[in-house]
Amino acid sequence: MNHWNIIITGKVQGVYFRATTKAVADQLGVKGFVMNQPDGKVYIEAEGDDFALESLVEFCREGPDRAEVEHVVCEESAVRGFTNFEVLKKIK
Repeated sequence: MNHWNIIITGKVQGVYFRATTKAVADQLGVKGFVMNQPDGKVYIEAEGDDFALESLVEFCREGPDRAEVEHVVCEESAVRGFTNFEVLKKIK
């Protein structure tokens, strides 16, 4: 089990990025959350095995149909033990 913090920049808000990310995460068995940031980026904290996390990042590089992803940054962090994947309005 690994924990990755992922930041996506580009035209990634208002294009169903969070909802689509949740659907992909649920399909992959990834736990954590996704939220919009005030600066226009999308922030994800995700936990899962290497394959699931790599697959999620691969999705993030493309995003949903209307997204225009410019950059994706990932960094490993300490596992927090999430039990599901949520779309958040603000960080907990």
